[in-house]
Amino acid sequence: MPLEHPRPSLNGSALAGLLAQLSLVDRPTTAPSFVEGLARWLGWKDAIALSAVLQAPAPAAAAAATPALLAPLEAEFARVRAALGRAIADPGDTAGEEGHDFLPFRRRHFQLQQAMEAALGPLRAQARATLLKAGRRHPPLARLAALDAVLADALAPREQAQLAAMPVLLEKLHARWRLAASEPLNPAGLAGFRHDMQRLLQAELDLRLQPAEGLLDALRAALTDPA
Repeated sequence: MPLEHPRPSLNGSALAGLLAQLSLVDRPTTAPSFVEGLARWLGWKDAIALSAVLQAPAPAAAAAATPALLAPLEAEFARVRAALGRAIADPGDTAGEEGHDFLPFRRRHFQLQQAMEAALGPLRAQARATLLKAGRRHPPLARLAALDAVLADALAPREQAQLAAMPVLLEKLHARWRLAASEPLNPAGLAGFRHDMQRLLQAELDLRLQPAEGLLDALRAALTDPA
């Protein structure tokens, strides 16, 4: 099984495509390759840690009952994704907002970003721990878990900084809807803005889920590979 880490690329993500579709950012002319994008985000200390993981000898395979490891991780992944999806669909404390003030929406967006971080960090850690256990039978999975740990530490600050800009873009979208409605937002315009906000949050959730989903896919592929 080839060692691949499906690291999300913000430039090539569905979130970036939706932001461009809504004219909130410019669409990149050419998305950088995985290697080019990684080189821009890694410092020299991160590169050393990454190199150490990639050059470490793989442990010898040993028998282990790995199929039983898959179901709990799949169940937890589905539970977390569904719970966060329900939270995104819930208007929360913006339900009575008349459309003239962005502050309730900024607060709601921040709450949902916090909820994503609180739920997805443990999910990703559980996925790595599961791959380490499965690595007794499938050594590349253990190396992939180690690689993910290094990348998570190295890339998290840059990724968080980019996602922290989302409320600014959302406020820009809110102002555009208000301008179209000649202030304040009428019910139809408010519904349209809420719909766009939910679409952006769902795309952000999908992006944040990619590391854990990639680890889950790698585990699933290893357990179904006859080799």
